[in-house]
Amino acid sequence: MSLTAPTLSAVRRPPALPNQPGPPFNAPVARRLRAALGMGPEHVAHDLRASYGLPYATPDLVLAWERGAVIPSSPELTALAGVLWCAPGELIGRPRTLREHRIARGLAPEDVALAVGLDLLGYLAMEEDEEWQGTERQSAALAEALRLSLPDFVTVTGKEERLAELLRGAVTTRWQAYVRQVGKVVPLDKHLIEDTLRDLHESYQGQMTATLAWGNIPTAESAEDRGKDFLTGIVTLFWERMDSAP
Repeated sequence: MSLTAPTLSAVRRPPALPNQPGPPFNAPVARRLRAALGMGPEHVAHDLRASYGLPYATPDLVLAWERGAVIPSSPELTALAGVLWCAPGELIGRPRTLREHRIARGLAPEDVALAVGLDLLGYLAMEEDEEWQGTERQSAALAEALRLSLPDFVTVTGKEERLAELLRGAVTTRWQAYVRQVGKVVPLDKHLIEDTLRDLHESYQGQMTATLAWGNIPTAESAEDRGKDFLTGIVTLFWERMDSAP
């Protein structure tokens, strides 16, 4: 069977839709999976054309995906996963948006809309706007359908920036005043939240006051930079401390 690809002048790749960027693509994994199967780019392109209805697929396009020069669209990524005998999620970097998590789980929009009790158009609008507006019950159903961890759930439902704002306040002022507010964003044990906020507060304040230690006096600029870095990564630090809690 011939693996000759159509010329790009004959069949062109459709342009990406303006509000539907492809998911974060893990190009090295795609390349490793192809190599492990003993397939060349021409074999992948042939299967994309013959089995998944992508008439414009060429070896050059496959190589462009693997180099990170071109990001596959959602349908292209799903088709590529089929050719490489893997789940779509294996070809995706860490998903962050609602659409990316859905694609990573290999679910159609209709599946998620049905699972959470939304009409399809309403659900698709939330994906496009990246703004989850479901009820508490629908949010719980979403977390179950997409198998979201708590950090991912906070991000997908648009609460991460609010959490970051509260955490920045907790480490720079009195952490005790933020326990209840953080608990409303992340439904965790109150004592665990208290311990984590206290730990983060002590780490931040200790880092800032250490600049005055005898024999270790960095410039004001470097101290300010370290403080900014701490506050910028405050949400990541919060989840890391939560994970390491006994």
